[in-house]
Amino acid sequence: MSFSAADVAKIAKLARIKVTEEEKQALAGQIGSILSFVEQLNEVDTGEANIVASVIEQPLLWRADVVTDGGKAPDITRNAPASEYDCFVVPKVIGE
Repeated sequence: MSFSAADVAKIAKLARIKVTEEEKQALAGQIGSILSFVEQLNEVDTGEANIVASVIEQPLLWRADVVTDGGKAPDITRNAPASEYDCFVVPKVIGE
C-alpha cells in the first residue's frame, strides 16, 4: 500500500507533532511497509481455525466476592512515623 508524505503530514497535524520533510519521506516508507504487511495478513485463510482464549483446557476457578481490608493494616502501619486506629497520621495541610 502506498503512503505519501502528504498522508504523514496530515497525521502529524492531527497528532500535533512537528515532522521535518526528511522525516515525512522516511515515515511514509515505513508506514507503507507496515500497511503492506497487514494486507498480507489479510490474505491468510483462517476459515478452518478455531477461536481460542487459551491453549490450555482449564476451567476458571471461582471464589467468593467478599470485600475485606486484607487484614494487613497493622503490618502496613507498623513502620509509619505515626499511626492511629491502623491508619496513617499525617499533618494537616488544608485550612492553614
